Amino acid sequence: MTGETSKQPKYRRIADDLRAKIDAGEFGPGDRLPGENPLAAEYGVAGMTARQALNALKKEGLVDSRKGAGFYVRSFRPIRRRSIARLSRDHWGSGASIFSADDSRELEVDVTLLGRLTAPPPVAFVLGLEGEDTAFGRSRRFLVEDRPVLLSTSYMPYDLVAGTRIAEEDTGPGGTYARLAELGRAPVHFREEIRVRAPSAEDAIGLNLSLDTPVINIVRTAYDEAKRAVEVNHMTLDSLAYILEYEFDG
Repeated sequence: MTGETSKQPKYRRIADDLRAKIDAGEFGPGDRLPGENPLAAEYGVAGMTARQALNALKKEGLVDSRKGAGFYVRSFRPIRRRSIARLSRDHWGSGASIFSADDSRELEVDVTLLGRLTAPPPVAFVLGLEGEDTAFGRSRRFLVEDRPVLLSTSYMPYDLVAGTRIAEEDTGPGGTYARLAELGRAPVHFREEIRVRAPSAEDAIGLNLSLDTPVINIVRTAYDEAKRAVEVNHMTLDSLAYILEYEFDG
C-alpha cells in the first residue's frame, strides 16, 4: 500500500482489499476479519480509518459486527432468484410455491390483507380498471433465516378475486396463480421491469437496511390467455440477499 497515489480515500482502499480477500475465499463465512489495530498497523493509517473500512463493509452487507468481538464475514447465502423457472405453470401448477424454485430454505411470510382499495393510477391503467372499479391488495414480507429479504404488494381486480381464496391470508397450494387458474384466468405471460434504487425510509425499516444499501425494485405484470392483466406485483428486494438468474435459449 506504500507509495500508492490515489484520490480514493484510504479507508475505501482497505475495504476494497478486504472485499477482494473475501471474494477469493481467504476469509470465509463466519470468519473474523482483522481488527482495526492490526489493519491500522498493516496499512499505516489511524485506527479510525481502519474502523471506517470495516464499517463500509458492514454497510455493504458483507460483514456483521459483534459488540466487543469484532467484525465477521456474513454467513447468509444469497437467494438465487430463478426469474424464468419460478413462473412456469409446471411449477406453481403442481402446488409448489414460487419461492421454492429459488431456494430450499424455509420461508417465513408476514401477510397483510389490504382488502378493497383504489389502485395507484398506473396500476389501475394496467389492470384495465375504470370509473369506480377497485382493486384487491395484499402485502407480504418474506424472511429467510430471520432476515427480511423481500417486500411485496400485489394488486388484482377486486371483482375477479372477491370471495375467493385469493382474498384470504393463505391462498393455498400453488398460491395466487393456481387460484387464478381455477377461475379460468391462469397467467400465461409475464412482464417484469427491474431497476436499482436507494431505499425509502419504509423499505429500510421493512428490510432492516441502512439507507445507503441499494434495493432492487421489480414490477411484475401477469396476463391471462386473452392478454388481460390479472395481477400487478410491486416487489422490493434487499440487493445483498439476491442473485437474479436468467436462463433461456438463444
